[in-house]
Amino acid sequence: MAVKMHAAVLYGKEDLRMEQVPVPRAGAGEVVVRVKAALTCGTDLKVYRRGYHARMLNPPIPFGHELAGEISEVGEGVTEFKVGDRVVALNSAPCDACYFCQRGQQNLCDDLLFNNGAYAEYILIPARIVAKNMLHVPQQVSFEHAALTEPLACVVRGLEESGIRSGDVVVVIGAGPIGLMFMHVAELAGAQVIAVVKRDDQIAAAQTFGAGKVVQTTAVDGPIAAVRALTPEGRGADVVIEAVATPMTWEWAVEMARKGGTVNFFGGPPSGTKVALDTNRLHYNDITLKASFHHTPGTCRRAFELITSGRFKCAEYITGRASLAEVAAVFARMMTRSERPETIDIKTAILP
Repeated sequence: MAVKMHAAVLYGKEDLRMEQVPVPRAGAGEVVVRVKAALTCGTDLKVYRRGYHARMLNPPIPFGHELAGEISEVGEGVTEFKVGDRVVALNSAPCDACYFCQRGQQNLCDDLLFNNGAYAEYILIPARIVAKNMLHVPQQVSFEHAALTEPLACVVRGLEESGIRSGDVVVVIGAGPIGLMFMHVAELAGAQVIAVVKRDDQIAAAQTFGAGKVVQTTAVDGPIAAVRALTPEGRGADVVIEAVATPMTWEWAVEMARKGGTVNFFGGPPSGTKVALDTNRLHYNDITLKASFHHTPGTCRRAFELITSGRFKCAEYITGRASLAEVAAVFARMMTRSERPETIDIKTAILP
């Protein structure tokens, strides 16, 4: 009879259930990790709210994708890892053979292998992720901090793709977990960061993570004019990162950029969303528009180095802890975060 464990399974929109499922066993090239910390994530909240994700999952499916833990079983042929090793396993791995992988766009891999199920006692790590996207965690780095690698890798790639340089003025629209990461990494890269936030509690959070100036949208007549007024000679930002995912903030981002500037639409709106942009402004101001999705093995390692080096403020990101049994309640509470302005809620560590 199979040994059972507790795991959170997403069945659909706001339908997250704790179930007993068999503990996975490692096949050839695979490992089983005992989850020591799994983190809540804006993407998981979006999936919980919508009931699906265009690329990562289709319900019913084990839920959660940011994790670190300890190897409990090693499959045949695994030589780089052993039982007891502390590891962070990323949530995907590319094939490295398709058109996109061969052109350095592994995040767009035609056969990108995703893995979910972090909110559980154990998780099976597929052979491809073991071989390409699982890393040893040093003893001095906590599991909670190591689990930040996946979202940070997406942010590192987003900033690299945006071409920021030391001294640039970077505007970040949105002060959720990803927006705050963008602010911090941009600051570490030597940028001057302007944060665009909505709630009172987000002002202090933005300042903690590197924003030298903050515009609160509910306290100004026009966020676009307010942001541009904070840039040198009112010319606009060198780089604007949109991390909210609404048509309005996408439009703001373009208007906040300087001539020759770059806008990165990082937030992903729902399928079918349309945005109206001023084509005259785009053309005659030579503005670069791009979007960033996911991460690559290279950015995962660069993000991991930021964490293990101690340069990244990991501890400040973990603002709550909960047991596995509380996962559904945690996500229900996250849905009402905007109604609790007195609460600073960035990431909750789920500790099985």
